[in-house]
Amino acid sequence: MGRIAAPFGVLGWVKVQPFSEEIDGLLDFPVWHLGRGAQWREVKVSEAHVQGKTLVARLPGCNDRDAAAALKGLEVAVPREALPQAAENEYYWSDLIGMDVENAQGVALGKVADMMGTGANDVLVVEGERERLIPFVKQVVLEVDLNARRLRVDWGADY
Repeated sequence: MGRIAAPFGVLGWVKVQPFSEEIDGLLDFPVWHLGRGAQWREVKVSEAHVQGKTLVARLPGCNDRDAAAALKGLEVAVPREALPQAAENEYYWSDLIGMDVENAQGVALGKVADMMGTGANDVLVVEGERERLIPFVKQVVLEVDLNARRLRVDWGADY
């Protein structure tokens, strides 16, 4: 849902770069999970609010700039069950990452390694024999099969 980008001020607050569509999306969740890889911990957010174009938060035990700097780079997540159900034909990026991608001719293009928001539309970052950037729009994405973990796209193997 985001990552801790930097300390904010001298009292232990942190800047959070949200990955949600709305900057204040994380404010809906009083408990965050902080970590990376296999190392995660749950924290109850003491205070948080929008500050300009970013989110700032005060976390328990983080009382000075040095403590805030030590958190820089940690990912911010919330439990999946806390998220609202995705609307029909809408997907959480985390559901798409790792899916196999094949084109309409059945040619395997690789796996979704990441997603990017461009403002105009989301983009699949597909890693295979080479990296492909495929727009996640209905004209290109023909089928999303969450159960089979597969995307079918109208995208040439030579694009």
